[in-house]
Amino acid sequence: MTDKFYHVASFEYVADVQIIKGKLESEGIPVFLRDENTLNSDPLISNAIGGVKLLVYAQDKERALEIYNEVRAYALDDFGNPVTCPNCKARKSEVYYNRKGIFYKLFPFFEKRKYKCLNCGMITR
Repeated sequence: MTDKFYHVASFEYVADVQIIKGKLESEGIPVFLRDENTLNSDPLISNAIGGVKLLVYAQDKERALEIYNEVRAYALDDFGNPVTCPNCKARKSEVYYNRKGIFYKLFPFFEKRKYKCLNCGMITR
């Protein structure tokens, strides 16, 4: 059995991934969660292992991404408004952590929050 998987997204909390999982499964796409049980037993290590990974079969990639992009939550600023990209003015950004260097890998909560535009790929503060 040499089925290949596609990593759709990672989530910090198990509860967040369950919403997307339910939507994808209701559309007939089989979903697999990696590290779900690990985080259920110890949720404090989420940043250390990269959260819960949402996987689908490679042949379902396009449809899964389409559905995910319809229902995903985008980053909000301090006032509850979607973060706007200064480059392309799109309002579809997600929180981005660079995690370069051993210090930020060990202590990711010290890294300043940045945002990555999902339209043009620009990374901003």
